[in-house]
Amino acid sequence: MNHEIIKTADGSHSLYVKDLDEHYHSVHGAIQEGKHVFIEMGLKHLTSLPAPLLEKGDVSTINILEIGLGTGLNVLLTYLENFKKSVQINYTALEAFPLENEIIKELNYVELLDANQHQTIFDRIHSCYWEKNIELTKNFTLHKIKNTLQEVKFENTFDIIYFDAFGPRVQPEMWTEEVFTKIYAATKSTGFLVTYCAKGEVKRTLKKVGFTIETLQGPPGKREMVRAVREK
Repeated sequence: MNHEIIKTADGSHSLYVKDLDEHYHSVHGAIQEGKHVFIEMGLKHLTSLPAPLLEKGDVSTINILEIGLGTGLNVLLTYLENFKKSVQINYTALEAFPLENEIIKELNYVELLDANQHQTIFDRIHSCYWEKNIELTKNFTLHKIKNTLQEVKFENTFDIIYFDAFGPRVQPEMWTEEVFTKIYAATKSTGFLVTYCAKGEVKRTLKKVGFTIETLQGPPGKREMVRAVREK
């Protein structure tokens, strides 16, 4: 795929794939979208839940699965949110088509997030080995999987799934009942999936496989998003 770096409305970079006529992030703001969908409605929501609603009664360890590593923005945002906290995050990221180093070096996330001291972390997100547990810090482990979701067998169950695949128009095979059944099975009891996509068909499919659907306010430029919870 041919990628073109573009600047979104909040100043942060995204990628445009001409062959697909699709962007990696919202053109209204890549960082804004990531923070809202995956950090505010995902990670911070989990840590705000009352202890009885959590499977282990605490959040000392959080297992996250991201469908679509892409530019690494969501990993970086999660790392920064968890920086200086005692929570252990085990982050698994799936990506079948990793980006070229030349593109990664041009991305401006570290600068815009005022996180220059963490530049080496962002670099390691992309440069570290695939198919291994890599300790980015003492409380943040990254495991990258270079494969398609359809081919992966999950050994762990996850508290949060960041579902950040290309939209149904471009990748309809990623939004099927078969895929969401697999995701449901990999989600802990009371765990959940968050995604920017709130199409009616997607919500119906998520509900069909067993999730309880919460339609939430979307990020800037988008009216709604979805959190799909696996109830006990």
